[in-house]
Amino acid sequence: MRRREARKSKKNGAPKWMVTYSDMVTLILVFFILLFSFSQIDLVKFEAVSESFRNRMIFDFYPSPVPMENPTENTSHEEAGKNSNEFDVPAQEADVMDEEDSLNNLMNNVEKFLNENGLNDVVSADRTERGIVLVLQERILFDSGEAQILQSGKPFLNEMGALLTKIPNHVKVEGHTDNRPISNYRYPSNWELSGARAGSVIRYLINKNDFDESRFSVAGYGDTRPLVANDSPKNWSKNRRVEIVILEEDAQVDE
Repeated sequence: MRRREARKSKKNGAPKWMVTYSDMVTLILVFFILLFSFSQIDLVKFEAVSESFRNRMIFDFYPSPVPMENPTENTSHEEAGKNSNEFDVPAQEADVMDEEDSLNNLMNNVEKFLNENGLNDVVSADRTERGIVLVLQERILFDSGEAQILQSGKPFLNEMGALLTKIPNHVKVEGHTDNRPISNYRYPSNWELSGARAGSVIRYLINKNDFDESRFSVAGYGDTRPLVANDSPKNWSKNRRVEIVILEEDAQVDE
């Protein structure tokens, strides 16, 4: 009797090359999915996350997982955070804030002084980026077209001297006129008149108070910097003035 041949069992499943091919297709699919997800990224959030990694604050407060060879040479994490400038206000902003505070204090001191001495009606104080500007009108200090200080104006300058004695800031005195021309043997133009008036005020303040002369500077601007339009007698009077500029602490007298 003939013997039956045993049938060889067929192996189920995909061929080996198919498995490799499937893996490759899957990887390509994942690659394109990643590309798509990157294209949809929120730029604002991405920049925030990126900045957090660049910021050294993260490393100041979290200990390193790697033990240090000489731990005594390193400060504690609290001290590192305390000494770190990352939490401080940026240098430029801090300078602006300090300058703002000093100007506020200076303005408060000047206003208090004017109030206590009853000078608000004759002296006006204004805050500018340079410092505090005290405006004295011509009628307080001088006769028209003259640079000699009136006797009635000296008490006001004495009060200004008392104020400047309490404040160490540099001071710039500026003379101003209206636009009506002047021409005589002493003052050929408004330039000479405005400079002479500013010089008279400085000379009086220094002589009466023994100030350090290096604190002061003088400028005569003629009619080039009017407060109001030179179109009426009232406005002419406002433009004829001497300004005592108490400069901000870091400012120089030649500004």
